[in-house]
Amino acid sequence: MRSRILAILLASICILSGVAALASQVAVRYREGSIHGFLVLSTLDGVAIAAGDLTQTTRGDQVTTQIAFRFKDGSRQEETTVFSQRGNFRLISYHMVQKGPAFKNASDLWVSCATGQVTVRYTDKDGKEKVENEHLALPPDLGNGLIPILLMNIPSGTQQIEIPMVVAAPKPRLVKIVVNAEGTEPFSLGGFSREAVHYVGKIDLGGVAGVVAPIVGKQPPDAQIWMLRGEAPIVLRSETLSYAGGPIWRTELASPDWLGTSAAGSKRESGTKH
Repeated sequence: MRSRILAILLASICILSGVAALASQVAVRYREGSIHGFLVLSTLDGVAIAAGDLTQTTRGDQVTTQIAFRFKDGSRQEETTVFSQRGNFRLISYHMVQKGPAFKNASDLWVSCATGQVTVRYTDKDGKEKVENEHLALPPDLGNGLIPILLMNIPSGTQQIEIPMVVAAPKPRLVKIVVNAEGTEPFSLGGFSREAVHYVGKIDLGGVAGVVAPIVGKQPPDAQIWMLRGEAPIVLRSETLSYAGGPIWRTELASPDWLGTSAAGSKRESGTKH
């Protein structure tokens, strides 16, 4: 299973030179198919706060990916990404919903690439619902919900990729995400050593906002993604900003815990003894 881990916001400004960079639509090297995976969301201290399902369906060249997290405190986060994979990956629509006590404010971001319409619904500090509607000139390589998929499909040896994204703060705006390969890191699987490529994502706010943000302490933190490359790339873990001004959360692949399996197995074994 090739899993696509969500990236809510990849963070900070990065100005690098002398590296191979990619700043255009990414060609399809690994076509996405139908999958159902399980995710766990935790703090950086390793405390699990939510369990998630990743479901992906295809219809011709169109793919719909949904990631839904159920939080222990009753909060929910749902992300739906619709994109095409005809030659190049191209976003069609994007929808992110965050509600509940885990989030400072409820928010709902909707992006339609065909029309350029972006709608943000959120609650302000007084609990009142606000709506921001903007018509943006969206580029063909818009990357909302697609960053891990794009990373899995970039040519071998690419050290940097620049991806435009729509963010809400709360008014929607376009920013540029700069993702850099930072080398490899070891991990183990069943006692066997492997190596993952470590990517660091930074957000370039651009213009005056990009200059002022670090000074006033509003520059978002870096995001991290670890990926196993090869013939069938897979994202293993990510650490991304939960929401504007919120904590960093870790997303990892998960497998089911079979409650009561040991007891049931013991009964079956005892039943076969004479």
